[in-house]
Amino acid sequence: MKGIIPRSKAKGTDICGMGKYYYIIRSDLDCYMKIGSINRGSDISIFSLHPAYKNEDHYIGGDSYFFIIKGDSYRRVSDLTTDSDAGKEYSLHPNCRGGDHYFSTYGKFYIIFKEKGTYRITTNMNYDSDAVEYDLHPNCRNGLYYWGLSNDCFFLKPVSESGVEYYKGTDLSKDECVGVYSVHPDALNFLPGGLSVTKGPAFGIWESIKAITNDSNTPVTWQKKINKKVGYNKEKMSQITDNWKIATSTLTETGDLIELIVKLQFSFSAEYGGSNVSTENESWNEVTEEEEQLTFELKPNESLYLWQYKLGLGKDPVLFCCDLKMASDPKPPTEVPLPPAQS
Repeated sequence: MKGIIPRSKAKGTDICGMGKYYYIIRSDLDCYMKIGSINRGSDISIFSLHPAYKNEDHYIGGDSYFFIIKGDSYRRVSDLTTDSDAGKEYSLHPNCRGGDHYFSTYGKFYIIFKEKGTYRITTNMNYDSDAVEYDLHPNCRNGLYYWGLSNDCFFLKPVSESGVEYYKGTDLSKDECVGVYSVHPDALNFLPGGLSVTKGPAFGIWESIKAITNDSNTPVTWQKKINKKVGYNKEKMSQITDNWKIATSTLTETGDLIELIVKLQFSFSAEYGGSNVSTENESWNEVTEEEEQLTFELKPNESLYLWQYKLGLGKDPVLFCCDLKMASDPKPPTEVPLPPAQS
C-alpha cells in the first residue's frame, strides 16, 4: 500500500501557513520545509528545526508568529530555527484544549474536534475570546492535516486514485470549495510516507547471487570469492532533493537528509508504504562491490544457493544489505533478516 501518515500518527509533524509561505514541520528529521506553493513545488527551502520546538503537539502559523502547542499550553515564536523569543507560555483555555487539529486564518484560530464533528473559532486561545462553534461539514472531516493561509482553509486529503490532493475552501461548515489541487512531488517527498507515492511502496526481497553444485560423487570443499553489492543507491535517491535549497546548518545537524527520509520510509508500516524494519545497522554508504571469501563443503550432487537481502521503493533497489544467507533450497528464504522498527 501507499499513503501519507496522518498528523495524528506522526507526533511533531504538521503543516501550517504564514505570510505567503507554507511550512511542513518534520521533527523526526530535525527540520522543516518552507515552500511557496504546495501545488507547484516552487521556492523550496529546508531549515533546521530548533530542538526546543521538536515533537510538539501542534504548529500554527499566524499573521507574523508561529504558535506551538504542547499539552495544555502554547508559545508564540517568530522563527522556528532559533528560540530567541520563545520565553512566555500561555495556558490554553479549557474550551480550546483537546483539539485534533489547530490552524489560523482570517486572523482567528480554528480548532477541529473530529469525534464531535465540530470546529471552534476564537480570536484568542488563552481567553477563548469571541468564540463560536460550528458543525464540520461531512466532506471536510477526513483531512490528514489542516492549515490556513491568508483567508483560506486547507486540508490534505487521503491518497486516492487521483494521487495526493488538498482542499482549499472558505467555510468548513458549508463545504464552500474553492478548489482541489494536487500536491507536487517535491512536497510529497518531504511528507511522512510521501516516498511511497512518488517512488512506490517499499519492498524487501532475497536476491540469488550465486548457485554452486557438486556434480561429482565425492564430497568437495569449495573456496569461492563472491562479489556482492553493499550500500545504498545514493545517486538515484539524491534526485529527490534536486529542487530543495537546503541550509548549510541543516546539513550539518541532520547529516544526509535524504538518507534519513529513506530510512524512515522503510521503518513505516506497510499501510503507509513501508517495510516496518530498522536499517540502522546497515551500510548507508554509496553502493560498492565487495568481495567475500567463502569456504564450505558440498556433499555429492548437493547444491548451494547464496542469497542477499535488498530493500527498494517501487521498482528500484535502494539498499543492499550486508549479510549473505546460504541455503540448499533453490526457493528464496522467507524470513526478514532485519529487526523490526521501533514504534
